[in-house]
Amino acid sequence: MSDSPNGMRERDARPAALNLSEDSKKFSLVSLTVQTPTSQQAPGTITRTPPPARWNTPEFIIYGVLFVIVFPMMVYSPMQLSLESHPNYHLFKHKLSKGWIPGRLVDNSDSQYRSIRGNLLNLTLLALAHLGLSRLYGLLASSFGSRATGKKSDNLHRIPFMAMFAVALVIGLHGASSLKVFAIIGGNYFLAKQLGGSRIAPLILWTVNIMVLLCNEIYDGYSFSSVHSSLGFLDGYRGFYPRWHISFNITMLRLLSFAMDYHWAKTNSTSHSPVPLNIRQRTSTSHHLANYNFVNYVAYTLYPPLYIAGPIMTFNDFYWQLRRPIYIKRDALLSYAIRFLICLLTMETILHYMYMVAIKDTKAWNGDSLMQLCMIGFWNLIIVWLKLLIPWRFFRLWALADGMEPTENMIRCMANNYTVAGFWRGWHRSYNQWLIRYIYVPLGGSSNVILATLVSFTFVALWHDLQLRLLVWGWLLTLFILPEMILGRVFNAKQYGGYWWYRHLRALGGVGNILMLMIANLVGFVMGLDGVQYLFGQLVGSWDGVGFLLVVVACLWIGVQFMLEYREEERRRGIYRKC
Repeated sequence: MSDSPNGMRERDARPAALNLSEDSKKFSLVSLTVQTPTSQQAPGTITRTPPPARWNTPEFIIYGVLFVIVFPMMVYSPMQLSLESHPNYHLFKHKLSKGWIPGRLVDNSDSQYRSIRGNLLNLTLLALAHLGLSRLYGLLASSFGSRATGKKSDNLHRIPFMAMFAVALVIGLHGASSLKVFAIIGGNYFLAKQLGGSRIAPLILWTVNIMVLLCNEIYDGYSFSSVHSSLGFLDGYRGFYPRWHISFNITMLRLLSFAMDYHWAKTNSTSHSPVPLNIRQRTSTSHHLANYNFVNYVAYTLYPPLYIAGPIMTFNDFYWQLRRPIYIKRDALLSYAIRFLICLLTMETILHYMYMVAIKDTKAWNGDSLMQLCMIGFWNLIIVWLKLLIPWRFFRLWALADGMEPTENMIRCMANNYTVAGFWRGWHRSYNQWLIRYIYVPLGGSSNVILATLVSFTFVALWHDLQLRLLVWGWLLTLFILPEMILGRVFNAKQYGGYWWYRHLRALGGVGNILMLMIANLVGFVMGLDGVQYLFGQLVGSWDGVGFLLVVVACLWIGVQFMLEYREEERRRGIYRKC
């Protein structure tokens, strides 16, 4: 797998953090070549000539030989742990299921991926039904509109269909609980319209939405019987996706986006630009106040392709794409679909031959070597990356087929990052961009970086789940990003980039960043505090462990050298990514 989908050229290299919750111009049409997240040199960036390619130098030939030796060991080790002959096999065997690859069981024990995997066919049929009806409605409505006005320059005629289909979808998914969803989004709309433009609007809107999110979690989505016994019968109408509050985390981001975009539209004294050219401009350019109405709000908040898991679009961007449609080429769309299938097959292959999730869940690692313990953590992180990538790309593919262009969430492979900031710009990118617009920048951004970062990651942790390990994860990331920022300013490329040792110093810093990222994510999403403490104890508890840790550092150092050279290769090809 490469780190970006073919064909989609993203228009913004601006920064773009994690989760699906269970345990994300001109007046003429703009063409789109579907390549996710590459972009040309961003305005205001420092241009420099990249050095000659190093791929064929003796240094990188040695790195390549070592990679060919080490990588097969990284694959062989977890496969050995998954054999029936392994002493710990009986501890996690009950977590395995019948697989579709002959002679292999499958580790389908991750509830989040199991939900997507089990419903992929139904979701595909739903997407096809939605796209078919949307095309039919669009043809009829645009044909009528063309006869009436003599022009067809936007997709605003689709909004009534979007809103009606969205309401029907929510009712089908959540049954009687859809009333709870409608009540919450209705209340948010009322508050946004009543308070928008006032000084207290941000405080009240944020407080109310966060309280709703926390109450959803604490009361497990509520029950009608808890309100009044006579309403208990409604709890029996559960729909196809009863746990509505799990996906509501994503919906809440859209509620705040609409509310804050409307608030800023009322307080912004500048004129409304009629020609936003890229995602950054579409996001920051307000619409006329009349466009922040209830029908547009419902169509945006409950937009079917992005309702369950995202990616996240701001209201401003969503409505601009309807006003100034983006043309998506069929061959680019087909290429993106093929890449999605490759990612799905990669995940399936891993789960049939590496039972890492089952081993992690049962803590069946006693007696395993240091290499095996590290591979349990590493491959669990790869599985976390893939289990998020697959639904995000599926829903984005659905949206692209519907003529909307949400941000690509995963723009680099998890194992192709050597900075903390770059990692978050390339992991759940749409969420990261949302955080920057609605939390980081309003709190001062780079001029108040510690507070803005701490509040951002604390919100991310609470948004994911009410668990101590996730709060620890968020605070660790805040702590870990500070050394990177400080050292990046002290040893900056502008001053030291010409020295021979600078690249190697960056590689060493990258090793430290990778280790810190792995620790934080192992705590937050894989092993928890106990598991990481056990692993750390094994690494530093003996001279063998310390020696192995040094080998790990050396391997990561070589890996970062490859990443640095790959970034330079992107620059040689005229590609700029701020991650």
